[in-house]
Amino acid sequence: MSKFIQGTIILLAAGLVTRVLGFINRIVIARFIGAEGVGLYMMAFPTFILVVTITQFGLPVAISKNVAEADAKGDTAKTKKILIVSLAITLALSLLFTPALLLLAPYLSQHLLTDSRTLFPLLAIAPVVPIIAVSSVLRGYFQGKQNMKPAAYSQLLEQVVRITLIAALTKAFLPYGIEYAAAGAMLAAVIGELASLIYLLTMFKLKKKFRVRKQFFKYVHEGKSTFKQLMEVALPTTGSRMIGSIAWFFEPIVVAHSLALAGVATAVATQGYGALTGFAMPMLMLPSFITIALSTSLVPAISEAKSNNQFNLIEYRIHQALRFSLITGGLAVVVIFVLSEQLMTAMYGSSTGTEFIKMMAPLFLFYYFQSPLQAALQALDLARAAMINSLIGAVVKISVIFLLASQPAFGITGVAIGLIVGFVLVTLLHFATLLKAYSFTIHIREYVLTVLIMFGTGMLGYWLLEYLDNVSMVASIFIITAIISVCYIILLLLTRLIRKNDLLSIPWIGKTLSKFAFK
Repeated sequence: MSKFIQGTIILLAAGLVTRVLGFINRIVIARFIGAEGVGLYMMAFPTFILVVTITQFGLPVAISKNVAEADAKGDTAKTKKILIVSLAITLALSLLFTPALLLLAPYLSQHLLTDSRTLFPLLAIAPVVPIIAVSSVLRGYFQGKQNMKPAAYSQLLEQVVRITLIAALTKAFLPYGIEYAAAGAMLAAVIGELASLIYLLTMFKLKKKFRVRKQFFKYVHEGKSTFKQLMEVALPTTGSRMIGSIAWFFEPIVVAHSLALAGVATAVATQGYGALTGFAMPMLMLPSFITIALSTSLVPAISEAKSNNQFNLIEYRIHQALRFSLITGGLAVVVIFVLSEQLMTAMYGSSTGTEFIKMMAPLFLFYYFQSPLQAALQALDLARAAMINSLIGAVVKISVIFLLASQPAFGITGVAIGLIVGFVLVTLLHFATLLKAYSFTIHIREYVLTVLIMFGTGMLGYWLLEYLDNVSMVASIFIITAIISVCYIILLLLTRLIRKNDLLSIPWIGKTLSKFAFK
């Protein structure tokens, strides 16, 4: 079994559990502090992502790519130099941005987010900066070695710690006000990141074959060429992520001001934004753990193949990643669209946000393609083009949000439309860039067949929904999801969208099938 498939499977398993735990986390937050509290949390959360992006500086991808190339040549000294230079960069950035965040938090909450209650969630973010500075470097190192277990287990540990603390902290702070409860939820995330870092440091100490502290400053001083190599990938990568993070940072600001122009009160705007970004979007983004796992494994896999001039393998890996994204994303879209109201009610105790899911789900298939396409561009030294695509998408998204959300006829629906336009545009631009720079065959048949299978299983789902009208909601969710999934997989097998090699590459399943099914 290839390192790419093995790493992807590990990340898939961890990603699935992490997403489920993340959903539990959001359910706890929603039930304790309601839509308005979730709105406060989600208005501060983009700042959290922006700070993380600045601190990481695009280095996880750059480290993963360069370590994979150094490892392919057996150059341990180069690997050590990459690690030391990366640590020096991220630690320096964390020392700069931690106090900056503390100083700017009052201005951000009062003037930009237009809701002073976001101050405490913003202040709770500050301790996470140095923690993420180190953990991002270690994750990039392990991914470059194509050892996905430490990164996967650290994600699981982070979520477990976060969920363990989230209920206790939100409940403890809630008597003081919703803003304090939202800050408690953010603080739980920070402590989760700390637990993740401690685990990564422990695993690194056990597995490393060199001493990092030995001649640390000498390596930093002599690391100009390594710094340059890292920046060739890190700058465009961080540019892409920075653009996305800045756009997300400005998103609640533009939303707040646009809805104010439309005559929507601040509290109502916060509640509506919470319903969209805190209820509907997490549901739609739940299946993206699959594409994120593929993307994380794709960068070192393509980088190693490129270093060894294995161009046929590069094309195969790209096709494999896109096909997996297509078939898994297609099933997710069908289930979420058909059972949107039931899923929202079962998880959040309210159908709030269902209308956004119905509107956005059909086009969310484009979103599931975005991460693998961006990973392929980064691994093929096209990170700068990916950055430009992200910039175009971000500008268009924010513009559409402002134009539509400021109109009373659209309101918060205009925000949802802006989000759709943004991710569809970026995905199409990434795909066009990859085709232009690296010509490969597009299997149109796979896309057409998948859409037809999605439509057919979706119609089956609606028929089952009416047929099981008298069955309890939770039971109907499980029954309908199971039947749709089985029918979907059978149709994929019959149309050869899932192939023998795909099944044989999975441990346990592959051994069983090789003994019986494919004799």
